[in-house]
Amino acid sequence: MSVTIEIATDASDELRDALSRLLPQLSSSSPPDYDQLVALVADPGSVLFVARLDGVIVGSLTLVLYRIPTGVKAWIEDVVVDADARGNGIGELLNLAALDEARKHRVKGVSLTSRPSREAANRLYQRIGFSLRETNVYRYDF
Repeated sequence: MSVTIEIATDASDELRDALSRLLPQLSSSSPPDYDQLVALVADPGSVLFVARLDGVIVGSLTLVLYRIPTGVKAWIEDVVVDADARGNGIGELLNLAALDEARKHRVKGVSLTSRPSREAANRLYQRIGFSLRETNVYRYDF
């Protein structure tokens, strides 16, 4: 089995179809439509990584870069690996690729959130060097 990680540079039908299959495995949010995918791929503040297993897209991760007065920070969002492809190190490879990209942008830190019920994902994040922070995460919904 061959796993490759790449940055999505084109809002292809293949990418749209893959995200439509993958993202429901992560959350109940709707996958992007074509116009939203075009905007995401073109956005200089977002880097969409895809993982391929034997040429087929089986995972994705979005690295969001943003500037604040004290420097550049980043968030990792929407990490998902197809249930049938888990156990092949794909989540780790996606995260390491995102961390490498973040280093290129000289970010001060990379943050992410993960539900406690995602035990394997939480173990992965800690194993590759993320530390659990004692914080309250708030969200305002529209």
